[in-house]
Amino acid sequence: MKIAVLKEGAAGESRVAATPETVKKFVALGAQVAVEAGAGAGASYADGDYAAAGASVGDRVATLAGAGIVLGVQGPDPATLGGAAPGAWIVAGLNPFGAGENGGRARVDAYAAAGYEALAMEFMPRITRAQSMDILSSQSNLAGYKAVLDAAGVYGRAFPMMMTAAGTVSAAKVFVMGVGVAGLQAIATARRLGAQVSATDVRSATKEQILSLGAKPIFVENVAGIEGEGSGGYATEMSEEYQKAQAELVSAHIAKQDIVITTALIPGRPAPRLISDAQLATMRPGSVIVDLAVESGGNVEGAVAGEIVERHGVKIVGHRNVAGRLPADASALFARNLYNFLSTFWDKDAGKPVLDDEIGDAVRLTRDGAVVNPRLLS
Repeated sequence: MKIAVLKEGAAGESRVAATPETVKKFVALGAQVAVEAGAGAGASYADGDYAAAGASVGDRVATLAGAGIVLGVQGPDPATLGGAAPGAWIVAGLNPFGAGENGGRARVDAYAAAGYEALAMEFMPRITRAQSMDILSSQSNLAGYKAVLDAAGVYGRAFPMMMTAAGTVSAAKVFVMGVGVAGLQAIATARRLGAQVSATDVRSATKEQILSLGAKPIFVENVAGIEGEGSGGYATEMSEEYQKAQAELVSAHIAKQDIVITTALIPGRPAPRLISDAQLATMRPGSVIVDLAVESGGNVEGAVAGEIVERHGVKIVGHRNVAGRLPADASALFARNLYNFLSTFWDKDAGKPVLDDEIGDAVRLTRDGAVVNPRLLS
């Protein structure tokens, strides 16, 4: 089985889907690995390191020739995959619900029309045995960390309380909205930097997690009809009554905050609006908001993907691909996710991976020329 590792084509994408470490492991399984020249440059992995790990390094044509598995961070353009074997697996983050040139239903349909078997790694089920394959968790962890650093970079003050001969510097107040993987890491990072941290989520089960990290939970109490707990640990949409109560609570709280980090996402739907323009106007000038959901529509009114904008004296940070702004670590974790996925199902006799139904049916988008994933057919 030949595994091809491509250079990413999306603008600003510095990550790579395999590292010399995972290439060496794939070779040990008996796979042949080909890496497109320059694929790892953005993440500081040299072509020579891939060659030393056992991969062949060449141009895109040579890399794809006869490949049965194509690895990517973001799904490659189907038109650029000429030479791959019929029925080749495309294993990447395929963004099937997204829009634009690097995702969306049109690209999924194109994979089907070309006869490829597209496997969306972000559809990995959140079950115990798949934790090591979960790209959303590994990348969100880094995004939560980087969000705090991004906030610190544009915030005009220090994070920790400082006692000096000239007087005391008060600790920054940081509020994290959405306590999934990214939110938990944001809490932990802000705490390490010395901030006073509070957090909220629609899922009541996160209250203990917030407390365990030394932060203050901010929750709506005694409101019926909360629908925050979704399948697989994801949040779902809230009831109208809860939304109203939460808006009132958040309005009062964010007016006192220096930094707000929003992380709320609902799979397959636009990001929920958490902060309105009116709420922004209550914040102190010089405050900072980092919107980690900006590429999915944004949690913050006025956030712009790829830009830092200012409204009412508040800076709204809307960086794209936040995990990818730490390309070396993000690539290392992403590559291990892919290796863990493929190696778990590697059949030595067949010389290739053979997926089981539970995980295979969850991640498989296309097969035999058709779109087959139930989430795309409903």
